[in-house]
Amino acid sequence: MLLTVMLGFVVAMAAPWLVKLSGRYSGWLLALYPFSLVVYFAQWIPVIGQGHSQLTTYQWFPGLDISLSLYLDGLSLLFALLISIIGTFVLIYAGSYLKGHKDLGRFYLIIIAFMASMLGLVLADNVITLFVFWELTSITSYFLIGFQHEQASARKAALQGLFVTVGGGLCLLAGFVLLAIMGGSYSIQGILSSGVSLPEHGLYGAALVLVLLGAFTKSAQFPFHFWLPNAMAAPTPVSAFLHSATMVKAGVYLLARLNPGMASDLWSTILTSVGALTVITAVVMALSHRDMKKILAYSTVMALGTLVMLLGIGTELALTAFVVFLLAHSLYKGALFMLAGAVDHAVGTKDLSELSGLRKAMPVTALLMLLAAMSLAGIPPLFGFIAKELLFESLLQASVWGYGLLLLFVFSAILLVAVAAALALKPFYGQYLATPKTPHEPPVAELLGPVVLIVMALLLSLFALPAQQWLLSSSMLAVAGYVPEVKLALWHGVNMPLMLSAVSLVLGIMLWTQWHRVQPWLSRVIAQLSRFGPERGYFKMMDGITWSASWQTRFLQNGVLGLYMVVLILSTFLLAGYTFVRSYGLHFPLDVQDSYVYEWVVAFLLIVSALFASTTRYRLAAVAAMGVLGFAVALTFIHFSAPDLGITQLLVETLTVILLVLVLFKLPEFVQLSSPWERARDIVVALFGGVVMLFILVAAIDIQYFDSISSYYIDNSELLGYGRNIVNVILVDFRVLDTLGEIFVLALAALGVLSMIKLRAEDRVK
Repeated sequence: MLLTVMLGFVVAMAAPWLVKLSGRYSGWLLALYPFSLVVYFAQWIPVIGQGHSQLTTYQWFPGLDISLSLYLDGLSLLFALLISIIGTFVLIYAGSYLKGHKDLGRFYLIIIAFMASMLGLVLADNVITLFVFWELTSITSYFLIGFQHEQASARKAALQGLFVTVGGGLCLLAGFVLLAIMGGSYSIQGILSSGVSLPEHGLYGAALVLVLLGAFTKSAQFPFHFWLPNAMAAPTPVSAFLHSATMVKAGVYLLARLNPGMASDLWSTILTSVGALTVITAVVMALSHRDMKKILAYSTVMALGTLVMLLGIGTELALTAFVVFLLAHSLYKGALFMLAGAVDHAVGTKDLSELSGLRKAMPVTALLMLLAAMSLAGIPPLFGFIAKELLFESLLQASVWGYGLLLLFVFSAILLVAVAAALALKPFYGQYLATPKTPHEPPVAELLGPVVLIVMALLLSLFALPAQQWLLSSSMLAVAGYVPEVKLALWHGVNMPLMLSAVSLVLGIMLWTQWHRVQPWLSRVIAQLSRFGPERGYFKMMDGITWSASWQTRFLQNGVLGLYMVVLILSTFLLAGYTFVRSYGLHFPLDVQDSYVYEWVVAFLLIVSALFASTTRYRLAAVAAMGVLGFAVALTFIHFSAPDLGITQLLVETLTVILLVLVLFKLPEFVQLSSPWERARDIVVALFGGVVMLFILVAAIDIQYFDSISSYYIDNSELLGYGRNIVNVILVDFRVLDTLGEIFVLALAALGVLSMIKLRAEDRVK
């Protein structure tokens, strides 16, 4: 399984070269990678369908319990199949849609890396591994959304998506760490099967909020929904893949994966309320737009809200509806996006107000759009109808806000039918309107994906029970923790869900007939409300960050080195001093009775040289004083049995003094730049830093949290380092990186001095 993921990154790196090699057939060639994944994962269906699972673990950081663990069960298999199936047709579609694009190779590189990242995300069992792939999807989607980087709108949308999802990802990482602490493992299966009741743990509330923030930002839940429609700045192949099977479903996948262990009353309340609010917001926004891709984007947000709400309801019917609706949405949404892009590619516009009467020129596209829209609206015999029936039935039996949610979803279904009718009927029927390009049927590469996805939706509907037995039941087992006893079928007789579906269909068609009146009015209302919406808050936050950065640059990073030092010393020692006083108190356990005269002489040299270097107006005298200070420090090291440090200090100080003397002649005369107040401030800050450091050093002598490590060195220098000179063994074996750093410092100082000497010699020659 690891090979299936890593191979994707290899193919991605080779994609630009393969595009040049294969020319116009590049899409078909590169589609072999996801198609091979389809074949590979399809072989697992009989095994996983019987309730089995497969865990593969590769050691990564065993000391930290972090591994490359890949887990295949019903849920991850369903997602892996969707990613690979839809990914196959997206790559073929992109080869035609972006034919002749100068950056086609770069596009394939990013989208295949995106595909591999999403595949790794749904297969990952270790939470740290999952987080790595989670962030890879954010980064690669940023490049995909901003693919047309010459356009300011694309760059703006890409940054917005990146900021929102990565911000949520940082919260998610903290939540994962808390889950690992709660469950005693970084493995998701280990956490869920640990026997610990997560909802009863003291860290549950914090972990819940952090995980939900990560999932909600990724899956565009209210109030983070605004980034996803703006991501339509990406080319249509990206939109089709992003909305149907990949990134935006990642948050939903994570919630479903954690549902068996995280489910509680709080979990249910938050997911149900946020999901319902997302649904009603998105469906109203969808009806207010005329751009086909924007309409589809908001319908995706609505679907994601529906999935989150079903997880929140958490009943047997609701979790069954979750899996069925997830599959149905992936199929019809991938087809709809590809068809919308094909229309735009063929006629030069995707604005519904500019499209009409295209059926004669594009009959196949019109038929496919009608069938895909029927699944969106929940009309038989498409698979979307079964999902809609289950949705209504689960709401009828919901114990959490059942009737309120039912009314909300009936209203949403009415609006969604109107949206589906607008997509399927407005561009193709009625009086023909002239378009920027002469209408023509899209090529096979752009229609193949929609045809296969629609046929799959039809077959899944006609053979719902076998599909449930072979694939969907194992997915339900992963989400619910048990296999629900709900039986899927296209026809359950005349019942309340069917009647509600019929009512939504009739009223939706009636609303569609008034679309030309409702849409402009609703668009104006939404435009007014958006001034106070979440997206407005996002831009205010970004403006605040810009203002804060500007203020910081003006006052804290204004190029004055002295101010930098003041801020650095105050920040460091205020925090250190506060922590010191709070944890230790103001004790000064310094005993100087056993000190020697020469120790006082060295201390006197340190103080006098520092004061002299700070007050003298002569450069050479200041350099000499700094040299005395450095040599006094070297004497201190030697006195306290650290000859290695003493020698290093002597060498560095010697080279530094030489270097300073050489550059002195290149410097201008001393200039009085600071005011008396600034000099007084600097003295106070310096004394404050010195006093705090003194107290910390003295306290460090008195406090010992652990046993001295010297006994370890004495016992193991000959045994492990094969040397009797303990200091040498420490330097060469136990602290080799520290020694390497010291050697590097010496070499760098020597090179600096050599350069200065050579420059001086060259000047003399000239």
